[in-house]
Amino acid sequence: MALVSSGIEKVRAFELPGGIWPDGSYAGCPRIALVKWHSHLSNMFYQVYVNGWYAGSTLDGQQRQMMVQIPTSLETAVRIEVFAVEAEQANTDFSSEIESSMGQCGRAKIDMLRSQKVPIGATVQLYSDGGSGEIDYNSPLNDSPVRVWPAWQDKTGFGMARFGTSDFGFDGSAAVGFGKGVFGRGEFGFDADVLEWTSPLLETGIYKFAVKVTDEGGSESGVSETGQLTVIPAARPAERMSIFSFDKQENQLVLSVL
Repeated sequence: MALVSSGIEKVRAFELPGGIWPDGSYAGCPRIALVKWHSHLSNMFYQVYVNGWYAGSTLDGQQRQMMVQIPTSLETAVRIEVFAVEAEQANTDFSSEIESSMGQCGRAKIDMLRSQKVPIGATVQLYSDGGSGEIDYNSPLNDSPVRVWPAWQDKTGFGMARFGTSDFGFDGSAAVGFGKGVFGRGEFGFDADVLEWTSPLLETGIYKFAVKVTDEGGSESGVSETGQLTVIPAARPAERMSIFSFDKQENQLVLSVL
């Protein structure tokens, strides 16, 4: 793993105000936050991720603060993380290495490999156990089947891509390039890409999901089931907080949420 989290401490984020009134109240400037941190790591650059997405990198190894764009979220808290990376990897996006927090936001995200082996007219249906432990295959979650190949140009094969501009019998001009998709999960030299499906808001529980692929003739593939996924609705962000108490000996601060 390229991201280093140890050695970074006291990460703080501040909403930048758009203006401050004489009484000390302020008008918020949405979608911008100043992130600060402490670190004693040497010869390392730093990256900031917002809700698991790459937000930016430091310009050198001495920088310990950065302004980042954040989503305007009134329902869930925004997750900000700081990692150290080697200098040559400073501008590389490592969001795929960060553990997804989707389950902690009351939703589930299902990734489906779009392999070139899947036929041109194939569709996908998704199913769930609803937290009961037994998947209900009579009630798909998606209102209409998901088309694996909504654009025929994305499918490779003889006569399926830019006909006559690639090797004879192997039209692959429109395929995902080597190292550009999900590396190592597609055919050799032709990486596959991924379809993503995000569930609606779910109640707290442990869920299982299943994916079924159907071709144009109605033949169904074997069912692929996921493991168990714990879903917990995200805590609502606190609008106002005040200091309730502080124990200097224990260095413990207790906040009161209004």
